[in-house]
Amino acid sequence: MGITGERENYLSDFARFEKDISKNGQSWFGEIRRKAISRFAELGFPTTRHEEWKYTSVAPITKIHFNPCGYELNGLTVEKVRRAAFGELECSRLVFVNGYYSAELSSYRPLPGAVHLGSLAVALSTHRELMGPHLARYASYEEHAFTALNTALMRDGAFVNIPDGKVVEEPIHLLFLSTAGREPTVSHSRNLIVVGKNSQATIVESYVGLGESVYFTNVVTEVVLGENSVVEHVRLQRESRKAFHIATLQVHQSRSSTFSGHSVSVGGALVRNDVNAVLDGEGVDCTLNGLYLVKGQQHVDNHTRIDHVRPHGTSRELYKGILDEQSSGVFNGKVVVWKDAQKTDAKQTNKNLLLSENAEINSKPQLEILADDVKCTHGTTVGQIEEEQLFYLRSRGLDREIAQGLLTQVFAGETIGRIKIEAIRTGLEEILLTQFQKDKKHGETVQ
Repeated sequence: MGITGERENYLSDFARFEKDISKNGQSWFGEIRRKAISRFAELGFPTTRHEEWKYTSVAPITKIHFNPCGYELNGLTVEKVRRAAFGELECSRLVFVNGYYSAELSSYRPLPGAVHLGSLAVALSTHRELMGPHLARYASYEEHAFTALNTALMRDGAFVNIPDGKVVEEPIHLLFLSTAGREPTVSHSRNLIVVGKNSQATIVESYVGLGESVYFTNVVTEVVLGENSVVEHVRLQRESRKAFHIATLQVHQSRSSTFSGHSVSVGGALVRNDVNAVLDGEGVDCTLNGLYLVKGQQHVDNHTRIDHVRPHGTSRELYKGILDEQSSGVFNGKVVVWKDAQKTDAKQTNKNLLLSENAEINSKPQLEILADDVKCTHGTTVGQIEEEQLFYLRSRGLDREIAQGLLTQVFAGETIGRIKIEAIRTGLEEILLTQFQKDKKHGETVQ
């Protein structure tokens, strides 16, 4: 079939990249890469004619020629890393600059024996026995163009492997910083997190843009939970206001495991977050919380899917959106209860607060139930701040902007409060209060 111009650049990138990886010990993954790029060539980029992309056009991405990112610090210092990482957070921190692992900026604290934490690019060459059973086995590239593109072109990212019976007390922070320069660039970061039986861990995954560059982040994260494992995963997206951010989080849960996911989006010009969880074991518990806060002409699209495959599974989902000025948002959440998943208990809720008459949200919660002994509910709300509440606060000496900020913080507090890490809760509350004010001294967007 003919290949349109919008795909040619990526196919050319792959042809050059394939020559490099054939020499670095990653040849075992080469066949998967080739299948993925072939599938991308067949699929092309999605359009608004695709039901799953009905309200999100990726045309702005296809019209820009993005060059592959390079490792460029561009004045990045340890102090700037600390500020971008909510400096009070005590943890092991892997830092990635433009998608590449930075040993000089990363820091490690004591970890339980046999826990592996490091660069995915290195692990591809040295830990095939750990990665082979999991990498690209859960996030499917067959029907998703951006996942296919990531699978083919991923260069680096994080690999976290926690063996059976290990409890990691402190969070592990995966911090991705973009220092992109004048020319538009793209990074295809890939993360693999494997947590063994009876193990526990907290993972923080952050994406932060420094400056106001145009760049494209296309990231895929696979999280695998063994039996009786417990994982809290916090994902923070604070990209440049000119950036494009497409992300897929794929979670696979085994028997009696517990996953708590928190997704927060405040940056980016065009953002798409796909969060998919497969509850593939009895007695599984899954919680998905989300918060998206946008203004200007930002657009954020949250697509979630929870597949109840086995009996006695429980899922709870709460996504909240705050939209101001001419911003727009999408929430499309689907809970699928398969035939064998009897005794499923699922609840899905989406709530949206519009701070402007020009802001827009498209919300579509969905249930697809193939079993007959279940308890499932879903719902959505869209509203504005009540004038009576504003009047009450203004009558006590607060101006309208501060009063609106406080009420907005209360609305968001339900989701922020569910994050167990105090430093992150405090940082997010500060973001809400300042409403993304520009830090002119450093020329960076504080989000």
